[in-house]
Amino acid sequence: MSIKHRILQAGLLTSLLISLQSLAAPIEIKFSHVVAENTPKGKMALRFQELVKERLDGKVEVKIYPNSQLFGDNKVLEAMLLGDVQMAAPSLSKFQKYTKQLQVFDLPFLFDDINAVDRFQSSDAGQKLLQSVKRRGLVGLGYLHNGMKQLSASDDIRVPADIAGKKFRIMTSDVLQAQFEVVDAIPLKKPFSEVFTLLQTRAIDGQENTWSNNYSKKFFEVQPYMIESNHGVLDYMVVTSAEFWNSLPDDLRAPIKQALDDAIAYGNKISLEKADEDRQLIIDSGMTKVSELTPEQRSQWVNAMKPVWKEFEDEIGADVIQAALDANKSN
Repeated sequence: MSIKHRILQAGLLTSLLISLQSLAAPIEIKFSHVVAENTPKGKMALRFQELVKERLDGKVEVKIYPNSQLFGDNKVLEAMLLGDVQMAAPSLSKFQKYTKQLQVFDLPFLFDDINAVDRFQSSDAGQKLLQSVKRRGLVGLGYLHNGMKQLSASDDIRVPADIAGKKFRIMTSDVLQAQFEVVDAIPLKKPFSEVFTLLQTRAIDGQENTWSNNYSKKFFEVQPYMIESNHGVLDYMVVTSAEFWNSLPDDLRAPIKQALDDAIAYGNKISLEKADEDRQLIIDSGMTKVSELTPEQRSQWVNAMKPVWKEFEDEIGADVIQAALDANKSN
């Protein structure tokens, strides 16, 4: 056998070995999140895992790490840029250090309801925001609903004056800090995993969260009062690193994205259903008193917190805020 044929044979064997190794070692996607598996985000992640397994014939394996098993939301994006995790869905508030524009979702009383949020996220302006983290090495893949936020507290609260001087846990967000400071409350930035203990020990007086999180994390068991304020939105952005996303073979990237889109649609449907279901479960528990705001009480909250919009207008962009407001007008 000539040297030329031997080299050709060696090349073919190497290609075969690489192919076999590729078959033996699927691409691994570690998906880290901070909530329970029975939440909309938890169920979305599991659905994504299931769809990838069904559709990609063992070429990709999704491993889910819920309940901050790997990383909290404050660390996961740094870990992603280091390659320690490939996918996550942090709260939109967590992207503040990567882009200021996503702060639009933290502005209090900006959206009338979750349908308005959905219209904005689906609009050209909302889709453009997915790419606002691109310059920092991240790729926004889609939005996932958790729902509208409610206020809970150790004392009965109805109007802004009722929370003056009280300590409220917030996510790491300058907008949320301003939201509470403008009504003379004391915001404390604390990890989600610590909230129950902080409430139970009365280290804080209250917090803001969705019906789903309030129920799944049992916050209602250690908070005697809750108002149905719907004052803000707590949604997530499913994100990956540009390095990982661009490294995927072209024939895998599209079906992975389609599986994720389908999983997000499933998660959003679950979110809407669970918001109503978990709200009723909290009420039925009798462990916390849920109160609705009168129109007059709501007006007090809106008027008190609306100045926060102007405070962050330059960072977010007046055009982005206007696009969000326009989404309140259903087509």
